[in-house]
Order: sequence, then structure tokens, then C-alpha cells
Amino acid sequence: MVEEVSLGEVQETLLIPLYGRARDAQSSHSILRDDMAVQLVKDIDYDFTKFTGPSLGGAVLRASIIDGFIRDFLRQHPAGTVVDLGCGLSTRFDRLDNGRVRWFDLDVDDTMALRGRFFEETSRYTMIADSLFSSAWHDRVRERSGPIFLVSEAVLLYFPEAEVHGALRQLAQAFPSTAIAFDTGGALMMNSQDRNPVFKQVPARMKWICDDPTALEQFGLEFVASHTFATPQRAVARTWPRKHRYGMRALRWFPPVRTYKLNLFRTVAA
Repeated sequence: MVEEVSLGEVQETLLIPLYGRARDAQSSHSILRDDMAVQLVKDIDYDFTKFTGPSLGGAVLRASIIDGFIRDFLRQHPAGTVVDLGCGLSTRFDRLDNGRVRWFDLDVDDTMALRGRFFEETSRYTMIADSLFSSAWHDRVRERSGPIFLVSEAVLLYFPEAEVHGALRQLAQAFPSTAIAFDTGGALMMNSQDRNPVFKQVPARMKWICDDPTALEQFGLEFVASHTFATPQRAVARTWPRKHRYGMRALRWFPPVRTYKLNLFRTVAA
């Protein structure tokens, strides 16, 4: 059965990485091997083919770098908790499930209504309809003791600076000594949005500009690491086809590559 889509402006952007992962899964040198994304694209009534350009491949590289952060966390804490804030139609739990992790996917109502048509909860996997800017979900994900990993991929970028800074401060206070990963984009990247083919197909635009991720330490975060598409983790780079490994390295000074960063922090606020 084909499902119709009714999503808000920002929420519609979740369909871009979904299509990117589906295309990757159908390639001869797939990075994520996300076969579930292929089926979701088939089952959703939406013209995905209007999305073209390098952002589709970029969504795959981004996901693989963030997957790398979480894999490192789960190697150290195999029974830890992962919370995907603004999960969209991510299949990350299915990709990374080690049989012990406790996983929460969180997104706003319309997104989770769509997600609920395709995904089912289990004893270790829970879907929460809420905003990452809310605090109502905090106690629920702290239902058991142990380390937590917070991740937000391609979400914070769409909100004003003041809202993002407030959310980071709130998360740091609510989850002390907790790993958190999210992406940031510099001014050079943000100012080129209208030249990006995918953004010609959706009304939403990214708003939050962050040229220096280390500046976010003032909101209760400790900077741990940043990666660009040109400088992925070594273990992650080994999963990329040669054209990506060397192609991205050759583009390391190109503004969209140089100023878009995948960051890992640890909260320090008590």
C-alpha cells in the first residue's frame, strides 16, 4: 500500500536523505546498505526523483560519519541508550542494533505519524512524538541508569540561533556527562543554499550559522571532535568507495565541504 505524505516545511526535508540512502543502497558500492530506505521510497507517495545533486550523496556520507560516532559509543557501552532527536525516517536503529542497546527515536507529530506506518516498537525500541526543544521527554529516556548518547542529524540547522543555543544549554543541564553529536554549517555553506538543487524543490531553508563549533562550549558542552566529508574517521573512510575518499579530499577547501561539520561533544553542565 502506498502512503501519502503530509508534512510541514522543515519536516519535508527528511525525504531528501531518505532518497539519498535509497539510491546508495541500489549502487554497486553501497556505503550504508540501507535496503529499508529503498522499500520506504517505494511505499511513499511522493515524487522523490525531483531531488538531484550532490546533497543526496552528502546525506549518505553524513549518516556514515554519525554512525561512526555511535558505533564507538556502543563498543564502549553496548547496553547504553541512544536518542535520535529529529529522527525523520532514519533507519539508524536497524543499521546499528547490537542486540542490547536501548533506542529512542523522537520527532514531531506529523513525522512520527508517518514513521508509525512503517516502524514498530519493541522492548528496546521506542518512538516518541515530541520536539527536541521540549523537556517533556527527558525523564522517559532516563528510565534506566547508564550512559546516553544524543544525536541530532540535519535538524538544528533549520532553526534560529537563539533557539538552538537554548536547546543545547537545556540538553547539557538535563543530561550531564553525556555524548552528543550534531552537524553545523558555516556562513559560506548557508549562503549558497539557493544554488543547491534540492533546495529548489522544498520551501524550507537552514537558518543557524555556526562557523566555529568550539564556540558552543559556552552552552555547557565540551568539544571532542569534528569531521568534514574530506576528513571522516579512518574506520568510516574505509567503508567509502575510492571516488568518495579521494574526491572529497580533493574538495577539502570547497566551502560546502570545508564549512559543514559533523561534531561530537560531551555535556559538562551539572
